[in-house]
Amino acid sequence: MTTKTVAKSASPRIESRSQLIESFARGEKPQERWRIGTEHEKFVYRLADHAAPSYEEPGGIRDLLREMVQFGWTPVEEGGNIIAMTGPDGAISLEPAGQFELSGAPLDNLHQTCAETGRHLEQVKIVGDKLGLGFLGLGMWPDKTRAELPTMPKGRYGIMLQHMPRVGTMGLDMMLRTCTIQTNLDYSSEADMAQKFRVALALQPLGTALFANSPFTEGKPNGFLSYRSHIWSDTDPARTGMLPFVFEDGFGYERYADYALDVPMYFVYRDGKYIDAAGLSFRDFLAGKLSVLPGETPTLDDWTDHLSTAFPEVRLKTFLEMRGSDGGPWGRICALPALWVGLLYDGTALDAAWDLVKDWTLTERQELRDAVPKLGLDAPIRGGTLRDIAGDVLDIAGLGLRARGRLDSAGDNETGFLEPLRDIVRTGKVPAQVLLDRYNGVWAGDVSKVYDELSY
Repeated sequence: MTTKTVAKSASPRIESRSQLIESFARGEKPQERWRIGTEHEKFVYRLADHAAPSYEEPGGIRDLLREMVQFGWTPVEEGGNIIAMTGPDGAISLEPAGQFELSGAPLDNLHQTCAETGRHLEQVKIVGDKLGLGFLGLGMWPDKTRAELPTMPKGRYGIMLQHMPRVGTMGLDMMLRTCTIQTNLDYSSEADMAQKFRVALALQPLGTALFANSPFTEGKPNGFLSYRSHIWSDTDPARTGMLPFVFEDGFGYERYADYALDVPMYFVYRDGKYIDAAGLSFRDFLAGKLSVLPGETPTLDDWTDHLSTAFPEVRLKTFLEMRGSDGGPWGRICALPALWVGLLYDGTALDAAWDLVKDWTLTERQELRDAVPKLGLDAPIRGGTLRDIAGDVLDIAGLGLRARGRLDSAGDNETGFLEPLRDIVRTGKVPAQVLLDRYNGVWAGDVSKVYDELSY
């Protein structure tokens, strides 16, 4: 989740609704400046007993952050606590229960993305060996109850932890027990944004299926392949979901701004502290009628903060975020941006992907999204299954990557990063199904074996 850093200058006050819409237009970039941002989270555990370390304990999360300084990372503090790091490879941040996240720098190609990922994982393994910590690539804690997990000293998380149970039954699970991989991509215009948003949203269930990797809860199979995805179905309906309006005629920046205005607030950040505004209206804030800051109107930074508190399957800021996939091992981290870059960053591929999904109805899209957490590639769509179209989608993505022509030092293009996904489609088994086979086979029902097989 988003981490606040010290502002370099005062943010302008919002004087008109048009500024909200213009904030999205500021993200427009010509194609030669399009970049790839990859975020990946992992669970931190003590090697000695697999417990999740607290922030304060010796060898815990605070010490993990402190040790990262040796690699050139600069601490970001909140209330006297280090809660994030910044550096040439982007930013390191903490999720609510100490999940360790790299929000990678905006990069030109997938070869750079994989090099960045490799550097980060090498660094955390060096620190982990020193502190007795391991790092696990899954979409959900396989064996931890909520009560067994710590919370991090970040002000926004305290507000969210209080608010989540008011609006859904699984919001605390989302915050404390899940990890994801995410890809952030650029757009050139409002029309380009809209087409990319529609393709990404329609095919987000495929991203969920191919990366489904959360079949265990508290040591036992939970009946799902991506329980992390299922959790989002009852986290907070006001700020999650498939956003049917994206497929309506005329969709663009203004319509997304209207959606965001209707998302209830969480907080306002002032003077280094988070003010609880959970459930209040940003529209009231615009009118100077926010009860916790009477008479005050928002700044553009407040709008940026507010946009970060909406959690749909695809999210718009000054770039598009693909948010539907479970965390996983190193070998699949680079495959997610490969999928979306291949589909969205070449015009011919984007048109082909849109042709594939443009006739899907609202009902079909929603039913596919609802079915995927349990069924993965076996989820039904158009008289067949998701697996039936997955190969076509990967072929389109491959054509898009080949057309980009981004070569590494050996002269290889980016298409090789899709191979882990092609293997999944060929076998028909998503990662969670492989884990369940192991659980029911060589693991003999002992879910702790996952630490041996999916640690970085």
